[in-house]
Amino acid sequence: MSDEDLKAELERLKAENANLKKANKPRELTLKVSQKGAVSLYGMGRFPVTLYKEQWLKVLAKADDIREFIKENDSQLTTKG
Repeated sequence: MSDEDLKAELERLKAENANLKKANKPRELTLKVSQKGAVSLYGMGRFPVTLYKEQWLKVLAKADDIREFIKENDSQLTTKG
């Protein structure tokens, strides 16, 4: 490869890397109804979090308990980012 080819390849890779970094930014959370009639939450990770209506309602009813648990155990918990 010539110097020009190497420089062009380097620029292409830099542009590709910049696009990948943009793609890895946190996504907005969205909700959808799954094929089986469950609620899927997208944007938390690679795969959606899917629970049936009753399961979501149980989790939501415990929201204050979950927040308190996180607060009490903050020193042991890690963050993704």
